[in-house]
Amino acid sequence: MPHDQPASAPGPAPADASDHDPAEAPFLGLLATGAAAEEYERPVLRARAGGAAAARLAALERAKLLALRVRTELEDRRRREAELSALYATAHDLAGLRDLDAVLRAIVRRASSLLGTEVAYLTLNDPAAGDTYMRVTDGSVSARFQQLRLAMGEGLGGLVAQTARPYVTDSYFHDERFRHTRTIDSGVRDEGLVAILGVPLLLGSGVIGVLFAADRRERVFEPGQVALLAAHAAHAAVAIDTANLLAETRKTLTELEAANEIIRDRSSVIERASDVHDRLTELVLRGGGVQDVADAVAEVLDGDVEFTEPGRAPAAALDRSRADGHAVRDGADWVAAVRAGGEVLGALVLRGHPALDPVDQRTLERAAMVTSLLLLARRTAGEAEQRVRGELLDDLLDAAARDPRLLRERAARVGADLDAPHVVLAARMSGAPISDGDGPPRPDGPPRPDGTDRRRLWSAASHLAATRHGLAAVRDGGAVLLLPLEPGGDPAHTAREIAARLGTALHVPVTVGASAPVPAPAARPAAVADAYAEARRCREALCALGRAGQGAAAADFGFLGLLLADTRDVDGFVHRTLGAVADYDARRGTELLRTLGAYFACGMSPARTKDELHVHVNTVAQRLERVGRLLGPDWQTPARALEIQLALRLHQLSAAVTRETEE
Repeated sequence: MPHDQPASAPGPAPADASDHDPAEAPFLGLLATGAAAEEYERPVLRARAGGAAAARLAALERAKLLALRVRTELEDRRRREAELSALYATAHDLAGLRDLDAVLRAIVRRASSLLGTEVAYLTLNDPAAGDTYMRVTDGSVSARFQQLRLAMGEGLGGLVAQTARPYVTDSYFHDERFRHTRTIDSGVRDEGLVAILGVPLLLGSGVIGVLFAADRRERVFEPGQVALLAAHAAHAAVAIDTANLLAETRKTLTELEAANEIIRDRSSVIERASDVHDRLTELVLRGGGVQDVADAVAEVLDGDVEFTEPGRAPAAALDRSRADGHAVRDGADWVAAVRAGGEVLGALVLRGHPALDPVDQRTLERAAMVTSLLLLARRTAGEAEQRVRGELLDDLLDAAARDPRLLRERAARVGADLDAPHVVLAARMSGAPISDGDGPPRPDGPPRPDGTDRRRLWSAASHLAATRHGLAAVRDGGAVLLLPLEPGGDPAHTAREIAARLGTALHVPVTVGASAPVPAPAARPAAVADAYAEARRCREALCALGRAGQGAAAADFGFLGLLLADTRDVDGFVHRTLGAVADYDARRGTELLRTLGAYFACGMSPARTKDELHVHVNTVAQRLERVGRLLGPDWQTPARALEIQLALRLHQLSAAVTRETEE
């Protein structure tokens, strides 16, 4: 604005006043001291009272107005500086908080402090419910207000949450820009709020909540205050997000710690599983047995593991394990079925281990599987060895011209010594057909057993042969065994033993006939076929005599043995029948054999016998009593008497032949 100078004023004075306006001097001092606005009127009033010229008064007015503008600008800058300092302090405080609840409480307290309001509060959006709910309040006294939930677009807060823009009202109940509801209005009325400012909590482009500052009287919130609360809300949103991330991180860390703990707990189990896997693999590769598997699993699981046959395992648990395919609990024990296809071979039983880890349970199941493989391998090897033994015995029976050297080599592969004495045994289960060898069973024989019975008999006979270093084969509806005979061994005793053992193994009577000893089967293969024929005759004689399920050799049949045996051992028969009497005569010089012969020749009449011998009847009686003590009390029964008479006749014939030879 140009300065108007009076006409009477000297020329230099106005120029000096324009260039160096002394009217500003008092106002600079007021600005420097921060005086109140009313203090700026005093320099003008003093000049007017002192009769200052109009130009001077005008200059003072201009200086006053300029100083007031400067004062206002300085106050605005100080206020903005204070607000920025407060925002900085707020951001610093929020950055130091880690707990979400503490962050939210700090946000609303600082909002109330920044704007100087009576109440501040914060709502958060609930994406699942599609609304926003009261989360934290400061200065609130109404429980209803503190529990408010606002649908999007309802009330001032719902409008802010929906539009993501600040909204301010000087008088809430008279403001029609937002939708009023009875619930919200009741809560606001209970709290007594009138003027409300709400700004969105923005995170990226989304709204996570609303921050409010409110008074219980009408109030105009200046644009700078709106901007200040909005800036505070921006810091608050970041702090909330950080706190949420920290909370999620803590939760994740907690879950990771729990997972690590589980991993640590499982690591020992996994190590045990790996250990048992390696040990089981090694057992299979080096041909270990079932007991080796049980011992390895027992050591790894720190328990007592036992392999049991199907009949000895807990039936209900075994059935459940077979049906389920897994190890099952049976009281304080665990049972894992050992099976191959539909066949149950047994069970692995872990005793005294009621709480079994799933990995350890799988270890027990894997051990059961390995056990089944070992059993099948052993069965396959056993069946292969049985076939080898059977084929060798078949060749001995059917091919008498086989090379002895080749027979010995084949026998050595299965642990048999065909240069040692052997006995041939013919075995048949009760109910097996009687066959002549060259054709089908005779019509009067019992029904033919099924293939299962024949396989069972062959399996049991092969097992016996393998344990005794012999051979076994299936033939003529039964089994034939070639077993080594110990020095001084008795074929009849061997036949009875084998009959008993086969009967026990098969749970049915088994009849066994034995041959006379075969000195060296490899040297005379034809003798094996002859011995087998003798053993079959003895076996069939047992059945014909009603002695099925027993074992016997030709010597057990008395004089019938002479017919059954191929060797026709007459001297042996005579000695077995009359040897005790003959030895007594030789030692004592008595005539018991002569008396015995006369007794039978005279029709077993003592009176006629004493005439034949020309002795007293008492002498005959005494001699016969002695014979009874030597031969047994049943010597006069028809069967024994017949054998004794036949032996006497053969003895007499033998003695006559000997005398003729000597003469």
